[in-house]
Amino acid sequence: MRQVDASGIRKVFDLAASLDNPVDLSIGQPDFDVPEACKRRAIEAIESGRNKYTVTQGEASLRSRIAEALRSEFGSFDSPVLVTSGVSGGILLAVLATLNPGDEAIVPDPYFVMYKHLVRLIGAVPVFVDTYPDWRLRADRLESAVTDRTRMLILASPANPTGAVYSKEELESAMEVARRHNLLVLADEIYRDFVYDGPAASVWPMDDRVILLRGFSKSHAMTGWRLGYATGPAEILQAMTTLQQYTFVCAPAPFQWAAVAAFDADPSEQVAAFRERRDFVYAGLKDRFRVEKPRGAFYLFPEAPGGSGTKFVERAASAGVLVIPGGVFSQRDTHFRISYAADRRTLERGLEALNRLAAEGDATPRRATTPRD
Repeated sequence: MRQVDASGIRKVFDLAASLDNPVDLSIGQPDFDVPEACKRRAIEAIESGRNKYTVTQGEASLRSRIAEALRSEFGSFDSPVLVTSGVSGGILLAVLATLNPGDEAIVPDPYFVMYKHLVRLIGAVPVFVDTYPDWRLRADRLESAVTDRTRMLILASPANPTGAVYSKEELESAMEVARRHNLLVLADEIYRDFVYDGPAASVWPMDDRVILLRGFSKSHAMTGWRLGYATGPAEILQAMTTLQQYTFVCAPAPFQWAAVAAFDADPSEQVAAFRERRDFVYAGLKDRFRVEKPRGAFYLFPEAPGGSGTKFVERAASAGVLVIPGGVFSQRDTHFRISYAADRRTLERGLEALNRLAAEGDATPRRATTPRD
């Protein structure tokens, strides 16, 4: 536990509570609500008494619907499904089931902060692979990070905090590295519905050593319902299920029933709205900040004027704008994260303040990097 610091994101949340009407561009959750059909089904489940434990692996009707969706997406699917307490719960189960103390897990940097801490929590070692400055996945960098202790490669696409979406070619090259060294691949696809420039490739069909994690928190705004799911090699899924018996027991029962309706909900309207926000925020920052145009999720990761993400975030907080320092997500503290999961007026206020702060610190406009096609 001494290796695990308090979440830098939670520190910003605590700061928000002390500010009067801050411009909050920090939180990574949708600002729309759960689909009505899912809410009605949850209420019906609660009122009809579906409030007790389910089987550890999850309610059969939900697992069946998940398998059906994956079969439709990939053409074939016959792997086991485990319903987890969010994708975060699935990550914990996966690393507990597969890593020993001293084992190494390769993590592209920047990364979702939980990867680092959960790997360390069980005595394993995260090995960070730099993806600066454009957040691309380079097989030669992955290869150079492999040692005789490497057991896992963690991939997230679309990615938090950068919004990067890996191409099919990048993922295939990464899988070649994994095959060559017999590595497991933990694929976090929680943002899979939030892609804006064409469909996102999935690593799942590329190899049978993939543990795939998806969920409902982002696509259906169920962040507080704690529902995700995992699939992968049968032996590993069985180990994860056994671990769930002794940790989470099962995912929340009434929400499992409700999530069946999520597969009939169409998130395209919300995705289109977030694409517009992405374009608006990127256009509003690119002339003052060095920033890559994100292709997915709902974040931008600009370079901080002056070179210190922490110092710039402190200045932003003093101006009433809440963003997250890049050091929370990286071995570097040179950037900061913006969440554009906010309404247009909030985004306008935030852009005005951030650009003003950048202008105060640097009179020369910064040219944006050109996003890769």
